[in-house]
Amino acid sequence: MTQSSDTSACYPSLNNRSVFITGGGTGIGEVMVERFCAQGARVCFVDVNVDKSQALVERIAQAGKGQATFIECDLRDLKALKGAISEAAKLHGDISVLINNAADDTRHEFEEVDEEYWNDRINVNLRPSFFAAQAVVEQMRRCGGGSIVNMGSVSWRQKQTCMPVYTTAKAAIDGLTRTLAAKLGPEHIRVNTLVPGWVMTERQMTRWAGPEIVQEVQQAQCIHETLLPIDIANAALFLAADDSKMMTAQTLIIDAGWV
Repeated sequence: MTQSSDTSACYPSLNNRSVFITGGGTGIGEVMVERFCAQGARVCFVDVNVDKSQALVERIAQAGKGQATFIECDLRDLKALKGAISEAAKLHGDISVLINNAADDTRHEFEEVDEEYWNDRINVNLRPSFFAAQAVVEQMRRCGGGSIVNMGSVSWRQKQTCMPVYTTAKAAIDGLTRTLAAKLGPEHIRVNTLVPGWVMTERQMTRWAGPEIVQEVQQAQCIHETLLPIDIANAALFLAADDSKMMTAQTLIIDAGWV
């Protein structure tokens, strides 16, 4: 879902920075990759969707708006994730911006969750954020600091009941962010949570958000407009840039006033 805005802010501090984004092939992550590339950042992203990820790399290159590197990776494989982070550093230099974006909000019922499914959802929606942060810290130290952005969710704040393991994992992200912010702050490594509202990505629109749902969500928001991936991507740029250099341990909610 390609989007651009000629009026979007420019962040000179992101130029030439090495940026690593998980789940960058589709949805919000796709637009993040585009927006960071447009800032002149050296972007590496991982995803499991090879076709769409390769198409994104080609589209960015053809448009002449930077260059992105794609590495296929299933985040449940921590060895592969750490390997991708190491490879990104070899290609683009030490990583100073980490966007823990990848997630899977597939709906599931409380009564049907077994131990295997619980572990799988946690291994997708929570565990990679911790270990990706752990893997980039030494690189950020060599850079003199950095920014880690963990993606949260309004779902648990809304007390949604249709995906209890997902909401549990996303609630835990806030704890992870604040703990790491306190631990890494003295080294000028900032950690914040970016919380999207219900963003109408292709996945959401084709699976769960029909026209009636979209209208219902809009009316529940203070701003009665559809929330789009670029709205979240633009906030990620701010959190990654030096413009937010004194902002850490915080939760930034971009939801048009839904919660």
